[in-house]
Amino acid sequence: MDADFVEFVRRRGDHHLRTAVLLTGDWHAAEDLVQTSLGKLYKVWHRLDTGSEPDAYLRRILVNTHRSWWRARWRREIPRAEHPGMPSTEDLGETRAVAEDIRNALARLPARQRTALVLRFFADLPEAEVADLMGCSVGTVKSHTHRGLHAMRRLISPGLVVNHAEAEGSGLR
Repeated sequence: MDADFVEFVRRRGDHHLRTAVLLTGDWHAAEDLVQTSLGKLYKVWHRLDTGSEPDAYLRRILVNTHRSWWRARWRREIPRAEHPGMPSTEDLGETRAVAEDIRNALARLPARQRTALVLRFFADLPEAEVADLMGCSVGTVKSHTHRGLHAMRRLISPGLVVNHAEAEGSGLR
């Protein structure tokens, strides 16, 4: 049993850590979230059908744990090593700069909008599954996704082209 769990964590742990980083907006909080979620998964590992991938089960634990943490904590300032408005001193490539800009914009969104966007576009889940994970209706997921995308467009640097098809006038929005 332990060997199967260790193999699963080695194979899929980084993917779920990246998902958690996008959900929380903070690397350290994401590590805590994944560690807590893996602990919860391990407690029930013996009951799971490990022949099929337990990704969906861990994803549900991540979302629910993040939601409970978010509800339990009042919105407070998050200490940062650097002032978020200060430009970085290191030379970032265009790809890293785009990723950083998107992560910063995601971190500024309300938790439900951020969760909807991460699950829809990073985890590539259908709206119905996102609704099930978030404990809401498909219409609510659509609403959070729409509002989140609209807010992201305002928050991302105006000169940054994320969707090249949109910049070329293909009509995709």
